[in-house]
Amino acid sequence: MSPQIWRSASRAAKSLLSSASRSSRFYSEGRAVASAVSFSGKLPFLASAHGRTGSSNMSRQWISGALAIPAAVYMLQEQEAHAAQMEQTFIAIKPDGVQRGLISEIVSRFERKGFKLVAIKVVVPSKEFAQKHYHDLKERPFFNGLCDFLSSGPVIAMVWEGEGVIKYGRKLIGATDPQKSEPGTIRGDLAVVVGRNIIHGSDGPETAKDEINLWFKPEDLHQFRYLIKSGMS
Repeated sequence: MSPQIWRSASRAAKSLLSSASRSSRFYSEGRAVASAVSFSGKLPFLASAHGRTGSSNMSRQWISGALAIPAAVYMLQEQEAHAAQMEQTFIAIKPDGVQRGLISEIVSRFERKGFKLVAIKVVVPSKEFAQKHYHDLKERPFFNGLCDFLSSGPVIAMVWEGEGVIKYGRKLIGATDPQKSEPGTIRGDLAVVVGRNIIHGSDGPETAKDEINLWFKPEDLHQFRYLIKSGMS
């Protein structure tokens, strides 16, 4: 590749990078293009090896090759950007939801939305454990009854992962009072009274972190790894 073409390609790649936001897909593609151009620039002798008459065509081929980044590269770049946006939330199916056989129904709703299940277990919490879980409600008159109910039978404890999973998980669950929950939500469709509202979900990032740490050990959480075939031999 001639020095002039190489410098032009480098400037174009740098301009692409500087004009795009680091969190955008455009930036990710620009970074991939810049990397490919840089790689191509290390092999100028391939063009000169074909003689002066073939150097122009060879240069154009290298520019085209540099820009023809496999789709897998773009996907990997996008995953890097999305990784920072991923969050986790704690979801528990309460004893009444377990007793009524609603586990698969509730799990499927989160799955169909596209969230990933990274931890799940069945546990019968003690009352002391339930008190730790509901510690922020200890001044409320219904605190003891709430703890008695949570510790009355098996609970399905889960950690779900995804973009916006905390906020949207709450929407998916519905209002605390099933009578005020919209149709289409879990409580709106499946529950009737506040005292038996079948499911719990973290209401914010700090609460999610605390509840996940209370119910699970770090090694209990499954870490997803994405394997992408580039199509290259």
